[in-house]
Amino acid sequence: MNLPKKVTIVEVGPRDGFQSIKEWIPTDLKLYIIEKLIEANFQKIEITSFVSPKAIAQMKDAKEIVSFLLKKYKDKQEIFHALVPNLYGAKAAYEAGLKEITYVISASVSHNRANVRRSREESFKELKEIKTIFPKLKVKFAIATVFGCPYEGDIKIEEVKWMIQNALDIGVDEFCLADTIGVANPLQIENVLSELGTTFKDINFSLHLHDTRGMGLANVLAALNQGITQFESAVGGLGGCPFAPGAAGNIASEDLINMLEKMQIQTNIKLDTLLSIIPIVKEKIKPILTSHLAYADMQCKTGEKNG
Repeated sequence: MNLPKKVTIVEVGPRDGFQSIKEWIPTDLKLYIIEKLIEANFQKIEITSFVSPKAIAQMKDAKEIVSFLLKKYKDKQEIFHALVPNLYGAKAAYEAGLKEITYVISASVSHNRANVRRSREESFKELKEIKTIFPKLKVKFAIATVFGCPYEGDIKIEEVKWMIQNALDIGVDEFCLADTIGVANPLQIENVLSELGTTFKDINFSLHLHDTRGMGLANVLAALNQGITQFESAVGGLGGCPFAPGAAGNIASEDLINMLEKMQIQTNIKLDTLLSIIPIVKEKIKPILTSHLAYADMQCKTGEKNG
């Protein structure tokens, strides 16, 4: 296998994870968890989303979250970024002081309509406006439903290529491919990445994978073998797109990091610190998590005490 020596993990729990929780999560609790993630040494954390509270009420404290973190962690500004669905969100993120955003457009026409209430062409128009109005704002371009859509089924690779080329022409800084509903399989991951890598040789893609059907880590392994070195995951496996029926949680960060470290692939993340967050997430946010290591770790500790 052709495996990298080091991988970057982007923690998206505070955005993709929290947005799936209907009951309000107090801002202080969100900040406490984010600070523990910082302590765990994540180099990139998606801390919130600048989206209309009418669409996702959980994100209504986005400005407060950003303000607190940027003020307290003045030497770690590059760690934080937020997702935005449109120009309005990008403007709000920029005015809040963020230097980096993730802007998402779906490969699926139907999902883009459901997710951001726009056609893909309209979304690209706003992306161009963002790069024009805020030239210093770093933009990661995330393509949703690359590996399958809840409304349209399979997505043609030509659609994904068209989107990548459009974004390149606009001048985005990074690219992320998302398996929004967790339908990808390892062979599909290999085929898609191989073809995109042949067409776009100079792009270092990152992956956002869900574990809906239990193939998340297997898909990571296939992606590693294709040279991917950046993945997005969420503490506890929290997450799921509110506008994608059937979407379950993300890959659990602790499961992913544990696998990589066991394979001697460096992440530089403190797994013990990350695991210390799990009981808080279970008690305060969601009692049943999709994370495997969370339960395995608890069982091991119980066994050690009993032994």
